[in-house]
Amino acid sequence: MNLRAPLSEGTVRRLRLGEEVRVDGRVVIGRDEVHMRALELRRRGEEVPFDLQDGVLFHCGPIARKSGGGWEIIAAGPTTSARMNSLEPEFIREFRPRAIIGKGGMSRPTAEAMREHGCVYLAFTGGAAVLAAEGIRAVERVEWLDLGMPEALWIVDARDLGPLVVAMDAHGGSLYEKVDREAGEALERIKKEIG
Repeated sequence: MNLRAPLSEGTVRRLRLGEEVRVDGRVVIGRDEVHMRALELRRRGEEVPFDLQDGVLFHCGPIARKSGGGWEIIAAGPTTSARMNSLEPEFIREFRPRAIIGKGGMSRPTAEAMREHGCVYLAFTGGAAVLAAEGIRAVERVEWLDLGMPEALWIVDARDLGPLVVAMDAHGGSLYEKVDREAGEALERIKKEIG
């Protein structure tokens, strides 16, 4: 299924764990430094140069090159999202994205913020940076390049960005927690069998 940004809350709440999707439309790319700067600006009552209401956030440190007076993303591998765990619940409350793309999952407080505000976490396979870049049709603009290319804020137009798996849904569910729980149960069974 292709999701077209901006996303409605209803669309996001209908997504189920394990479902495969792709994303079309505007995507905001940002990781640690973007989160920190945006939240600091918001706390001071200042404007941020993006609108994530009902939008898609991609945890990514892209590699880009100048092309025809603009920019071209040549690699867009997902960043380990756990790096943003301490920032993401507040970020979700303040900026209201409907989907976050990354790798590795996020914390229980982030899952609760997603449940509360209607947001999902879409997992992208690590090591697929070129494949991800193929899903980015154009760079609309880049902000905060003073942070460095991988930490800057990129606003891009995506088409068939994916494949992505719904790894945390808008109801508090998490594939990561499910796998951990099942692995723990399997380990307990093994211990009983050999013990």
